Amino acid sequence: MYTTKSFSIIIFLLTIIFFLLVSCRKSNYDIVDNGVSISDNGEGTGTVTWTKNKSYLLEGFVFVNDGQVLTIEAGTVVRSKTGQGAAASGLIVARGGRIVAKGTSSEPIIFTVEGDDLEGSVPPEARGLWGGLIILGSAPLNLSNGESHIEGIPLTEPRGVYGGEIIDDDSGILQYVSIRHAGTNIGEGNEINGLTLGGVGSNTIIDHIEVISCADDGIEFFGGSVGCKYMVVAFCEDDAFDCDIGYQGKGQFWLAIQDPGEGDKILEFNGGIDPVTGQPYSMPLIYNATLIGRGQGPGNKLLEFSFNAAGTIANSVMVFQDKGCFVEYVEGIHDSYRQFEKANLNINNNVFFGIGNQTPEGIFSVFSYEGVDVSPQNVIFREYFTSAGNIIADPGITRDNEQYNVIPTAHVFDNLAAYPDQWFENVAYKGAFYTYNWASGWTLLHQAGFLVD
Repeated sequence: MYTTKSFSIIIFLLTIIFFLLVSCRKSNYDIVDNGVSISDNGEGTGTVTWTKNKSYLLEGFVFVNDGQVLTIEAGTVVRSKTGQGAAASGLIVARGGRIVAKGTSSEPIIFTVEGDDLEGSVPPEARGLWGGLIILGSAPLNLSNGESHIEGIPLTEPRGVYGGEIIDDDSGILQYVSIRHAGTNIGEGNEINGLTLGGVGSNTIIDHIEVISCADDGIEFFGGSVGCKYMVVAFCEDDAFDCDIGYQGKGQFWLAIQDPGEGDKILEFNGGIDPVTGQPYSMPLIYNATLIGRGQGPGNKLLEFSFNAAGTIANSVMVFQDKGCFVEYVEGIHDSYRQFEKANLNINNNVFFGIGNQTPEGIFSVFSYEGVDVSPQNVIFREYFTSAGNIIADPGITRDNEQYNVIPTAHVFDNLAAYPDQWFENVAYKGAFYTYNWASGWTLLHQAGFLVD
């Protein structure tokens, strides 16, 4: 039998539990019929776990604030409200916040738009229906003040600032995550990328990520040093991968597929902006990419280095694009071409097929935005094509009636470049795949029938 004293103790304990729950929650949560509607009142998500037995709906921009940790359970689906401009929705991990989203091949974590039943209610190619996923860290940029405000987030939002001096900064874990139909336009042609990584450090773990059908770039790196493995980008309206303002990370096993009717460059590497000569230079190391372009006719480039950007692309397979690899020359100053002369820019030991006119002259080009004659530089750069171990040959990758076979059958086992360090898996083939299609099952690209097993 309860006494007055014991009843008072129970009320006291319940009160303590209530206030603990409220203080941990932080955001505005509205739970109805096992669905959770989330909006951000300025206090972020709090340190909280989102579980697969609930359906989450983001209303507006929701932040994981500095000091908070958002954990997302494998199999969880996070949807966002539709809307453009001020009505855009998305998830932003602010500088100092962490996300721990560890999906699995059988239970990926999915970010998509409101109303997507994951069974065809939203066409696979639909773009720009919600914002995107943005992760911001404290790793270096090459801007004069060492930090910036991420594109896609209003300048009035202080949690949009990123960059710092911590090369090995840790923004969390992202594994087996599918990001679908993103790229909301927030105004004046300013779309949000599918996955934006701003100043993200090297202790952040990112692998097995899909970005499909984004109205801007698939994945864009703004500075930072994070490494990314097993990445899939498909059917995006702008570039597949874009590296800017001092990105010095690593990549291995990247697949990019462009829609024949949409898309700009497959890989774009830009350097400094303020100043243009800012350091560290953008210098990513990319190995084992499989890049599938739009085909002949649209006039799009396979890849471009500009604004002092450098880096390495090696042991990769690149097919079906109208134009090839371009390196910028600027007369009288340090530029991407001079990075090539210093061996900081390397495009080596790759297989090209269906690129340009199928000659080194049609695949490797030096260009100038200022109209400078680059004939002497082109001679040197095109001689480099063969000396660097690149070949023109059919690797057996096919595209037929919107189905893609990404498993190579030839010319990918010989003349491999050595891997620079132990972060890279020391595989004996070129391209992102050998005999096993690691993108099968968990990606929408495979589920919708675009990838052949």
